Amino acid sequence: MRSAKFWVVLILLAGCLTTLKLRGDVDHVPPTPPLSLLPETINGWTAQDYPLDSETLAVLGDGRFLNRVYTDVNPGGQRAPVSLFIGYFPTQRSGQSIHSPQNCLPGAGWAFLSSKVINLPTADGRPYPVGEYLIGNAGQKQVVLYWYLAHGRSVASDYKAKAYMMLDAIRWNRTDGALVRIVTPVGPNEMLDSAQQRAIQFANHVTPLLPRFIPN
Repeated sequence: MRSAKFWVVLILLAGCLTTLKLRGDVDHVPPTPPLSLLPETINGWTAQDYPLDSETLAVLGDGRFLNRVYTDVNPGGQRAPVSLFIGYFPTQRSGQSIHSPQNCLPGAGWAFLSSKVINLPTADGRPYPVGEYLIGNAGQKQVVLYWYLAHGRSVASDYKAKAYMMLDAIRWNRTDGALVRIVTPVGPNEMLDSAQQRAIQFANHVTPLLPRFIPN
């Protein structure tokens, strides 16, 4: 049986699509530079790009994507790598929507071991909620941070992200938004807290860079 949240989101989507149809077929999309211009060096990590294959792109749909792995290049650097994925959709009007990590990660063989919502520290003290997962696969563990980002708002729930998208579509004729995901492995002899702090530290350096590419 479908949950109450599912039906609420379905009803809101139907209402939003009707409103958008009456307003026209073109979203207002602010111009942004390509995601590839995101700095390749961040706090001593240097990036290598891993382009997505055609099958993955077909599943993700019509968006702009960045898929990188940042490695520690400091002399004697001991930090494990951190991967960064950003999927930005200029419009979600035509049934196009952001894929939740809750759907794609299990499909890759990873199981969710725990989940919670945390707030990243910000310069102005405003809450910046992100989801944190611990996932496992064949004895390996990884820490995952993810959040939906649209119009200067960070949201850790896919239901809330869809609700905000529909409200913003009505208010501003905008349905653009992004998913940001950071993943780092938990080393064989590493404490979980160490991997969590590494992911959070990297996120703290990335978040100030994002408004240039994901418009407020």
